[in-house]
Amino acid sequence: MPGPATDAGKIPFCDAKEEIRAGLESSEGGGGPERPGARGQRQNIVWRNVVLMSLLHLGAVYSLVLIPKAKPLTLLWAYFCFLLAALGVTAGAHRLWSHRSYKAKLPLRIFLAVANSMAFQNDIFEWSRDHRAHHKYSETDADPHNARRGFFFSHIGWLFVRKHPDVIEKGRKLDVTDLLADPVVRIQRKYYKISVVLMCFAVPTLVPWYIWGESLWNSYFLASILRYTISLNVAWLVNSAAHMYGNRPYDKHISPRQNPLVALGAIGEGFHNYHHTFPFDYSASEFGLNFNPTTWFIDLMCWLGLATDRKRATKPMIEARKARTGDSSA
Repeated sequence: MPGPATDAGKIPFCDAKEEIRAGLESSEGGGGPERPGARGQRQNIVWRNVVLMSLLHLGAVYSLVLIPKAKPLTLLWAYFCFLLAALGVTAGAHRLWSHRSYKAKLPLRIFLAVANSMAFQNDIFEWSRDHRAHHKYSETDADPHNARRGFFFSHIGWLFVRKHPDVIEKGRKLDVTDLLADPVVRIQRKYYKISVVLMCFAVPTLVPWYIWGESLWNSYFLASILRYTISLNVAWLVNSAAHMYGNRPYDKHISPRQNPLVALGAIGEGFHNYHHTFPFDYSASEFGLNFNPTTWFIDLMCWLGLATDRKRATKPMIEARKARTGDSSA
């Protein structure tokens, strides 16, 4: 996995605008052949995403004033939806479908696909394909949210611009036959838009209104808009903060870090130096159940017989890697 110490000639962590400007100047100044897609890259802004994300975050800010007016059950329901959506990403799209770190039987896969639609972070196929590209080409132009382009880009800015040509080119070369072979993934992708409308917005809004008499206004802004905005930003912190802030006890030559605060918010996904060093580990952490609700969930599913074949890095393997490439911080 490429990292800062091995990628000679790359622009180090910097502002996204500086990198784009540098690429344009090098291509237009005769310093070498122009890279495909480099010219005019500064204009490749997806304004629809910029407008929608701006409106979403403005709606979330407004939602804060509704919290004192809402019923306690509505706030608990919003948090429950947050956890459910998070599991659809962490236990589903990430640890199951992207990394195949455990096996799940059909009922669990269906549950995780429904939860993933509540998360509304792209369908399982696209999420997993892009995540595999992120691991294979980490911190390069083929990484969809390349952290070398700065905190803002890796957090949300990557959604505001067209994908770098390398992301598309390298992404097409990835083996995703296992994803296409799963009928749950195919069906979710086919009906993704309607499933998002139902699971991300309709169900979270209607349940408080119908069952305990919350107003539709409060239900919509708190259980849908605010909850969705928070869940997005928590997930994005794994791409941004967990690639920049923290220690690197397993591999000091890569940028991903151990960030307990991100792990706390992202239900176990912040132990990122470990995860990028041992991506096959179903727990995504050396510490098992500590600060890792996603691992608790997978273990529970195994106990219920709905999941099997959890993959784990062995203690000798972990200690040997720490001694060889770690930063001696743990």
